[in-house]
Amino acid sequence: MNYSDLKIGLFIPCYVDQFYPQVGIATLELLEKLGCTVTFPLSQTCCGQPMANSGFEHLTKDCDRLFFNQFADCDYVVSPSGSCVLHIKDHLKVEEKPDESKVLRKKVYELVEFIVDVLKVDFIEAEFPHRVGLHQGCHGQRGLHLSQMSELNAAPFSKPVSLLKNVKGLELVNLDRADECCGFGGTFCVSEEAVSVKMGKDRVSDHIRHHAEYITGSDMSCLLHLEGILKRSKSNVQVKHIAEILNSAIKQIPVPA
Repeated sequence: MNYSDLKIGLFIPCYVDQFYPQVGIATLELLEKLGCTVTFPLSQTCCGQPMANSGFEHLTKDCDRLFFNQFADCDYVVSPSGSCVLHIKDHLKVEEKPDESKVLRKKVYELVEFIVDVLKVDFIEAEFPHRVGLHQGCHGQRGLHLSQMSELNAAPFSKPVSLLKNVKGLELVNLDRADECCGFGGTFCVSEEAVSVKMGKDRVSDHIRHHAEYITGSDMSCLLHLEGILKRSKSNVQVKHIAEILNSAIKQIPVPA
């Protein structure tokens, strides 16, 4: 299939737009270099997850309707945020268009998921000569199945690792607890601040203990939480979304027909 003929809608969550615009730019550049034709609806906004997580899902109807109106005509919708994607996949519903809503929900993909499962790309010619620890966010791992959970007696796999292991110069560090929650959890970090911070410190310590220079992941919300802890402890370890790493020194890549 020629993906340049398809309309790929780029959904950039509000927190990425406001705090990490470079992640949105890297996502756009990466998709275009992979041969996709990408559109960015300018009127898009929050997916409604913060309200739903706080018990007010009934207040997200306008968010659902806006998302539907912005992206319903796309062949695929791609986003660099596993948590927002999972929310849309599980909850998007425009009351007057229930069947159309179900169709749209199936078109929404997290970036890594889209690259591996839809584009069928397992090698991206990028360069990032650093020691990197991978944080596998709960929504991506347990909800979108981007990687296998280590506590299960099942064959291991990791879609982010399949891409990162081929980045030139990048050394993935082995963590003690590779799929442990960082403690962010959206509004959980507000209602249970002390627990959230302690969980985040545990994750940061694991990366530092294994001499990671960067922490990456497919969910910028988790990385935001970890970055705050790193900065407050005056650590030199930095966070970088996987889109930024995969977009490093990338060349044009032919997508399988």
